[in-house]
Amino acid sequence: MIEINQPTFVIDKKICLRNIEKMAQKADKHGLRFRPHFKTHQSAEIGEWFRSFGVKSITVSSVKMANSFASHGWDDITIAFPLNILEIKEINTLAKKIKLNVLVENREAAEVLTKKTTNPLGVYIKIDTGFNRSGIAASETGSILYILNSLTEGKHLEFKGFLSHAGHTYQAKSTNEIFTRHFDAVFKLKALKNRYLNEFPHIEVSIGDTPSCSICDNFDGVDEIRPGNFVFYDLMQQNLGVCTFNDIAVRLVVPVVGKYISRNEIVIYGGAVHLSKESIVNINGKPMFGRIVIRKNNEPVLLEPLNYVHQLFQEHGILKVTQRDFNNFQVGDLVEIIPVHSCLTANLAKSYLTTEGEVIRTVHS
Repeated sequence: MIEINQPTFVIDKKICLRNIEKMAQKADKHGLRFRPHFKTHQSAEIGEWFRSFGVKSITVSSVKMANSFASHGWDDITIAFPLNILEIKEINTLAKKIKLNVLVENREAAEVLTKKTTNPLGVYIKIDTGFNRSGIAASETGSILYILNSLTEGKHLEFKGFLSHAGHTYQAKSTNEIFTRHFDAVFKLKALKNRYLNEFPHIEVSIGDTPSCSICDNFDGVDEIRPGNFVFYDLMQQNLGVCTFNDIAVRLVVPVVGKYISRNEIVIYGGAVHLSKESIVNINGKPMFGRIVIRKNNEPVLLEPLNYVHQLFQEHGILKVTQRDFNNFQVGDLVEIIPVHSCLTANLAKSYLTTEGEVIRTVHS
């Protein structure tokens, strides 16, 4: 194992592979195309792990990321971010090399694609099913029809179908609420699909949130799933009831640099630039930026929730700990933090270390 002396993002390869296999099997069981989102791990090497489970098409979040993975042999890519019309030149260049899909959610983007696309390009219309971040509401049939008419005028464009990210499942208060929001999203998308099925017989529905894809089993009318976070999972997913602690494949390993018994706090070298500032509410009603795992006899021990990442500065992290557990921490120790949101924590890392001692580079390192 490589010696760790600074904040290090560590992944358990066995758990990652287990998570990938489970999701691939679920997609196969329901007759779905499995197009995982690679924005979570952002690694060419981890991308190769997916090939072992039959994955041939992927999702990314930017043109830059699409180019990176295309250079590593991925030739069927969906950029699941609303089309940035300022990048149409780069999109045309990439579409000449691979099978590329993009998203539109407004008339302006559709018109630019119609006029300026120079190579075959798949297009999904982004539908907002309740997250209220981006996309067209399923009820806005006038706007959807206008975009469809625009796309049919583009000789290089192929309308693929309707795509959604039900991100409001991340805000659910229970697994029942996840089921309800997923069902509502699928219902809206299936209705749109049926509305235009005669005109576009190959129309597809694509959904992508990890909570729904992990625990739901109703995929009636859905053709494709695009989860990403599931490869690592995190504290947010565990808190939602989507996964267990044993499914979380990542830790931020950090050094202890200070102890303050007067306030039951431990200072770590690991701040917002390593963990991000995503938080969830702890059992004491306070924001929690991560759970703490320590090693006893080289075995991991998850401390109770009243031991947690209490505060983050740029490089500093403050652990609030109980009196009973205070002496479990010594200056110079390494402690493990389960991140609230593994996607953001991974994005901040330049490379990862596996529990087997392998160094894995990210595509942006």
